[in-house]
Amino acid sequence: MKLPDLSELQEAAELVHQTLTPTAQICWPLLSQRAGAEVWVKHENHTPIGAFKVRGGLVYMDALKRQGGTKRVLAATRGNHGQSIAFAAARAGLESTIVVPEGNSPGKNAAMQAFGAELIEHGRDFQEALEYTMTLAGGDGVNLVPSFDMGLAKGVASYALELFTAAPDLDTVYVPIGLGSGICGTIAARDALGLKTEIVGVVSENAAAYALSFEAGKPISTNSADTVADGMACRVPVAEALDIIRAGAARIVRVSDDEILDAMAHYLTDTHNLAEGAGAAPLAALLQEKTQMAGKKAGLILSGGNADPALIERVLRHASA
Repeated sequence: MKLPDLSELQEAAELVHQTLTPTAQICWPLLSQRAGAEVWVKHENHTPIGAFKVRGGLVYMDALKRQGGTKRVLAATRGNHGQSIAFAAARAGLESTIVVPEGNSPGKNAAMQAFGAELIEHGRDFQEALEYTMTLAGGDGVNLVPSFDMGLAKGVASYALELFTAAPDLDTVYVPIGLGSGICGTIAARDALGLKTEIVGVVSENAAAYALSFEAGKPISTNSADTVADGMACRVPVAEALDIIRAGAARIVRVSDDEILDAMAHYLTDTHNLAEGAGAAPLAALLQEKTQMAGKKAGLILSGGNADPALIERVLRHASA
């Protein structure tokens, strides 16, 4: 899949910035001391939906609106993609139906409904929710929005353009991987700007499909994706995303749930920011690679802050310990 060039990314960023202001990238002293490196955090937990995905939804929905013929959009999600689609659809004057797995985050479910989405619970995990969503598509004026698409990645790349413009000399940027729009957008921005920054993907060791696929050179699915980081709970990778990641990422790091919880606690104590599991995973990966990153300049994509109270309670116990 051909990556968008700089003019395409800038056009998408201009569209995104009509709705949201650029998020901050902050070098936090306590995090830098903890990691033994200069650490810059990209605060995608400060968007209107508390996550980076709103950027992709705005660009994708704008294209649908200009094409015409769409009345309702469908999407499967664990939360942030669904919030993005519900938010952007409402702004474009479209209806939205979002399918989530049973037992999904109550907070994310409530947020999607508050943005105007019809919510359906189906299946034991994201993949079963996605497969059910596909059965609902095909009606007149109904459009299925995938969780990975280059239209989404172009919008998401706007956060990477902001980060690289503010801190162009980063040695490494750590990016969480769900289905791949975040890391692919970051790779596209890095390449379009002609930078030499390493891009490192991060997955949960309990949802390691992309790490296994990266190593094997082909898509490898897993039977489960049970992790506290619901934004990374993928068990079936997208081939197009994998091709971009294999061509543009230096490596993929696997982190444990305990490491993710520790990283969430570090964000609370060192920056007073709430990071959801996927948002904290890049910090967990940096701390895992602390020796090789000593003295270097690292970027962390804090991709979202939508954690429910039960998970926050677990994080506070980690912080106390």
